This record gives sequence, C-alpha cells and structure tokens, in this order.
Amino acid sequence: MRQRYLLLLIGLVLALLALGALPSLLASGDPYYVTATEADTDHAAVDVSNFSAQQYPYLFAALSDGRSGSYYEGPVGIKGAFTHSPFDEFGALRTRSPDAVEGDVAYVQHNGTVYRLELARETDE
Repeated sequence: MRQRYLLLLIGLVLALLALGALPSLLASGDPYYVTATEADTDHAAVDVSNFSAQQYPYLFAALSDGRSGSYYEGPVGIKGAFTHSPFDEFGALRTRSPDAVEGDVAYVQHNGTVYRLELARETDE
C-alpha cells in the first residue's frame, strides 16, 4: 500500500516537472518581440535604471540590442500561465506608472535616456 502511494507521489512530481518544461517547447503562431528606440519626448516614463535584468529579460534585451528575443504564445493560451512573457513586463510597467504605457507602447528611462518600447508581432507575409 505504501509503495503505491510512493509511486503515485513520484508520478505526480514527474508530471509537474514535465508540465514546467513543456511550455518552453510550445511555439506556435507569429513571434512577439519588444523593440526599443531612443525617444526625444517629454512623455511620462518609468525609470528602469535600478530594475533587475533577470526580472525584466525582454526589456533589457531590447534596450541593449534594439530588439528582444522572440516569444511565442503557444496553443490555447496554456503557455502564458506557466512562463514569463513580455506581456507580464508591460503589465508591471503599467502598474508602476499607468501614464507611461499606452497599449503596446511603453516609455522607459534608462541611465538618463528615454526609450520607446513597443511590443511588436512579426508576421510571415
């Protein structure tokens, strides 16, 4: 009887580990990117100079390279529940300063420079 419960527990742990790894393998649809361009504007901006690059990987990749890595939504929206996305980062920026984010565009200040971030979807045409 104990062996059955132990096997059930081990199976449950393995299933949860697989579920955590699975979303990174799901890639469907067109990819999303965060793009960053310098902006000469007086628009409200979030100061991200003290933000962590580990907490905002898409934002900092865009600030350093002009464009972040790709993010695929995945089928049926299941991926978003288990992975970090650029949508999460824009939501966090919106929480900090609602005036700095307008839809898929956000304004941030990093080391004294204001950047316009845009959440863009690349389509195959």
